[in-house]
Amino acid sequence: MNAFAALADETRRDIVRLVVKNGELTSTEISQNFQMSPPAISQHLKVLKDANVLLMKKDAQKRIYSLNQTGLKDMEDWILDIKNLWTKRLDKLDRYVLKLKMERTNDKK
Repeated sequence: MNAFAALADETRRDIVRLVVKNGELTSTEISQNFQMSPPAISQHLKVLKDANVLLMKKDAQKRIYSLNQTGLKDMEDWILDIKNLWTKRLDKLDRYVLKLKMERTNDKK
């Protein structure tokens, strides 16, 4: 699953916000913030880890989660690419509309 699909789920977005706000959290600390079972939260954490949104490190029995900057950078790059494509298209449309206005102005003379 890619990062966008992983973040389509509201619970997973809430988990990411929680991790960002706190820096690093164990899976237990994360699950204490939700009214669902720890195994359900673990499934969400697995999806976020597999989608490169969160990093997980093991410390004895604990699993500690933090934000994966690289995964988010990939999403940001994709969003900027789309934004740039739309900006180019809108600039082209602006030029076309300006050309039509000028032609109409010249036709009236």
